[in-house]
Amino acid sequence: MRWQNMYVSGTGAWLPPAVSARSAVDSGEYDPEQFEADGLLSVRVAPDDVAPPDMAVQAVTTALKRSGVSPEDVPLLVHSYIYFQGIEGWPVASYVANHAVGTRVTAVELKQECNAGLAGLELAAHRLESAAPGTSAVLSTADRFGAPLMRRWRQEQGIVYGDGAAAVVLSNQRGFAKLVSTATVSNNSLEAVVRGKGFEPLPQGEQETLSERVGHYIQKHGSLREATERLVAVVGEAIDTALTDAGTDRQGLAWTVIPATGRSKMEWQVQKMLGVTEERTTWEFARRAGHLGAADQFAGLNDLAETGALRVGDKVLLVGSGSGFTCTCAVLEIVEEPDWQAAGGPGTEVGP
Repeated sequence: MRWQNMYVSGTGAWLPPAVSARSAVDSGEYDPEQFEADGLLSVRVAPDDVAPPDMAVQAVTTALKRSGVSPEDVPLLVHSYIYFQGIEGWPVASYVANHAVGTRVTAVELKQECNAGLAGLELAAHRLESAAPGTSAVLSTADRFGAPLMRRWRQEQGIVYGDGAAAVVLSNQRGFAKLVSTATVSNNSLEAVVRGKGFEPLPQGEQETLSERVGHYIQKHGSLREATERLVAVVGEAIDTALTDAGTDRQGLAWTVIPATGRSKMEWQVQKMLGVTEERTTWEFARRAGHLGAADQFAGLNDLAETGALRVGDKVLLVGSGSGFTCTCAVLEIVEEPDWQAAGGPGTEVGP
């Protein structure tokens, strides 16, 4: 899908202090062999008294301030997450909207696992396409992965989960980055890979890790080879479609914002699936933040903006992926260097 008059006008992130991967190895939380294979330096870990909705409020507040958009011009907020938000059976999106935007904003929650951030961006663009000029939407995502139900260092091979929130403001009139294209491709048969042992009548206190769920699939099907081939096909189609619709190719990309994984997954993803060099990705940010659930893409873009990496004319590919399996990709073109890129700008601080 190629877009006209659609822009990212602001980004924001709230990231708590970092905990080193080496210290997790020393404490026995992180497997030493996985540590050596993945090259992760640290992950962000939030204190127990900071709930994801409050993280999201901080990220949205920063993004709105940077965008210059008035809350009165925001009719829609889409909040996404993959884990517990502090209260069960509670409208978390309404909380984020009320505290960061306003009482009259339509607030919805989007669940599509780790692809939800970019999926929300694409859905919001469809909403803004028919709205009056000068209308904006806010996309937020936040998570905190707490023990003992979520073992962040051992939940999934090749991935360590980090806490944090990120947000973007999407406008149909102006912004620092033009949304050139998006593409979403799905293969819903791949939900079986992470289904695990089956349905339960009620929530269980002791949850299987993702690695254990995948183990059930391997037991039944013998290997992951065929499922992996289907997954690669989904990602490849989404990337190719987004790039073609944007009128560019992999060689024309200045940056690629990638899902935050360890090197054991990242090298294969970057070289085989994406076909770009590691140096032109957000790997250095990812290896210090950890996998932020659905926030990897917004947080990675925010980091590029804050560190002054973006130049006018740069094309940036954002790659999302969520078990199920769905992949959304977006191509941005930088039309104005963000004026918050200097260190110490609004929202660059970390921690509560």
